[in-house]
Amino acid sequence: MFKKLNITCNQATTICDKSQYGNASFFDKIKLQIHFIGCKICAMYSKQNVLLTKLYKSKATNIKRKQDSLCMTYQEKEVLRKELEKQNV
Repeated sequence: MFKKLNITCNQATTICDKSQYGNASFFDKIKLQIHFIGCKICAMYSKQNVLLTKLYKSKATNIKRKQDSLCMTYQEKEVLRKELEKQNV
């Protein structure tokens, strides 16, 4: 029974990515949470993944509204850098 719940870090990152986009099953999410108990590196990966996705989505939304630039300005890069530092990434 417990062998089915034990996953590798590779499997955990795959489930993390699936979970973020709503493609992971309930059982996969349970396995992932159990893995996080023993593996703080994967837990940190998951946090960083969520943070980066949130930042990129906000940037994509801003680009759609502006319709003028696909590149980040220096000020936007500084804001992103400060946000990442604040999150201890």
